[in-house]
Amino acid sequence: SAALAKESLPRHIGVILDGHRRFAREVTDGEYRTSYEVGMAKLEELLQWCAELEIKAVTAWVLSTENLRRPPGELEPYFEVLIEMFNRLPQLAQRLEFSLSVSGSLDLLPPNLALAAKNAVDQVALIANPRMDVNIALCYGGRQEVVDACRSLVTDLVAEGVAPEDLAESINAEGLAHNLYASELPDIDLVIRTSGESRLSGFLLWQSAFAEFAFVDPYWPAFRKVDLLRALRDFTRRERRFGA
Repeated sequence: SAALAKESLPRHIGVILDGHRRFAREVTDGEYRTSYEVGMAKLEELLQWCAELEIKAVTAWVLSTENLRRPPGELEPYFEVLIEMFNRLPQLAQRLEFSLSVSGSLDLLPPNLALAAKNAVDQVALIANPRMDVNIALCYGGRQEVVDACRSLVTDLVAEGVAPEDLAESINAEGLAHNLYASELPDIDLVIRTSGESRLSGFLLWQSAFAEFAFVDPYWPAFRKVDLLRALRDFTRRERRFGA
């Protein structure tokens, strides 16, 4: 990590935490809860590594809206582990000095999980002058985020007195960006997806328009610091082109 020039590192890293179920089948004898526990501990390690590297923002996608279609036997232990993780995050945030936001359709989640996420955000909000911004994408879908941003923008325009016939002309990229879930964060510079899959699956579709991508082989619970450093090294060697 000492060889990486901090000025060339991404400001905002997005991470798709993929591979929990395959890790469970291949490593933990089908014990999903064990795989999820290892994965959420790994997320906390990732935040530690990013803090050490002085990365300014991290978005971690821990649950998609599509994941809710999975069998209860897979989802229920994950919900329990996520609650435990959110209960630990305020203490970690205090130590690493990061802010916390949660992006997604929390109304679709079990009430105790949604409450744990909201409580964590409220507790971390008391931290002054955070050094890093952490955004947890929870029950998140990229298409739904864009739809919600459009609805929110139209609602704002109507409240400002824009006439119905003028709404279409008043909708622009800046307004939509302002109404995204975590609009205060900069656009994504680097997306890392684990488990060897080479697709976005709807992750931060708007914010990743000009992002670089790193698709790495390890399942998320087996992700290592060296995997992060390799992705960052490759990022620093790329010539970024913000356009066609």
